Amino acid sequence: MTGLVTDTAMVMAAGIGKRMRPLTASQPKPLVRVAGKALIDHALDRLGDAGVTRAVVNVHYLADALVAHVEPRKCPSITISDERELLLETGGGMVKAMAAGQLPDPFFCVNGDSIWLDGPRNAFADLSAHWRPDDMDALLLVVSHARAGNFDGPGDFYMDARGKLRRKLPGRIAPFIYTGIQLVSHRLLRDSPQGAFSTNILWNRAIEEGRLYGLAFTGQWYEVGRPEHVIATREALTGG
Repeated sequence: MTGLVTDTAMVMAAGIGKRMRPLTASQPKPLVRVAGKALIDHALDRLGDAGVTRAVVNVHYLADALVAHVEPRKCPSITISDERELLLETGGGMVKAMAAGQLPDPFFCVNGDSIWLDGPRNAFADLSAHWRPDDMDALLLVVSHARAGNFDGPGDFYMDARGKLRRKLPGRIAPFIYTGIQLVSHRLLRDSPQGAFSTNILWNRAIEEGRLYGLAFTGQWYEVGRPEHVIATREALTGG
């Protein structure tokens, strides 16, 4: 495990994928194919290339198909966090996997529909190099609008010279967008709500405590949230 602070990532793959309909009517969103490969395989391949050897994948919607697809993988090896009975959202999903002893401290967390092309250094080595556990509850990989393919929103965060994040102000544009990739300390998950909840609750607390940081991504990131993004991302990745 060269240059990484952890060998484990959680891959968030349990969502229903409403914005991706009709492509998700009969398959979970992580299995939608982009440029000849399932979305989740784009993320898992990047993790494996970076030296991450274990991936915890949470499942809920059409879980059997997703489990059958990912379980045979060896690099990274796959552990399933089963949310068939209750979809726990992003925060609840991480808490469940941590409580089950599936996640070391810290761990990477990656959305199962993330597609990106690395810059000079791979994303996980870059996050590891900038990780300061005494100061950070989470380190989010963020990207500028210029490096965000298919993205047409106002952005998510402002970031100061030290890397501290704060939320976008209402009615304003923020320069940085969350890529769906982060490095997470167990401290972020402490005293969490029960059941399903968003990681945003934990991020807000970390912002108040000055412990939520960002790292500007030097590669290219693609939002793949709607069916038209599938075509645009394929063309960007393959040149046609």
